[in-house]
Amino acid sequence: MLRAIAVCLLALVAASVAAQDVGERPTVWFEAVDVIVDSGRAPQAAYQFEFTAPADRVKLVGVEGGESAAFAAAPYYDPAALMHDRVVVAAFSRGRDLPTGRTRVARLHLMVTGAGEPDYGLKLQAAAGPDGHEIPATASLAHGEQP
Repeated sequence: MLRAIAVCLLALVAASVAAQDVGERPTVWFEAVDVIVDSGRAPQAAYQFEFTAPADRVKLVGVEGGESAAFAAAPYYDPAALMHDRVVVAAFSRGRDLPTGRTRVARLHLMVTGAGEPDYGLKLQAAAGPDGHEIPATASLAHGEQP
């Protein structure tokens, strides 16, 4: 069984490399998507967002933390959630060095199949300061470094 899985993975990688050699987008590829939260001047101690993607094309294969020390650890999420088109990701920090302004809070690693870019959605559900009260913030997606 493991040998069959390994052979399939090698075939996918070989097909991906072959497609890249001729300048085409492979039918299976991996990409990183960064989640950026902008809290303006307010220190950010917590966040929760919902990321959506078509489950028939996108599989969440990993989540890593953000760029600030406050959110460097991997956030909390349900690894099986994206099988249902969405995943909720959250983190909090009780540290003193909290980020302000635009901060990458998480990087989502995705395996994508099919032609063309899939439609991603993002909804910031909560952002809070060190006192636990809601702060005004916005969230956006950016293509991250290639995994």
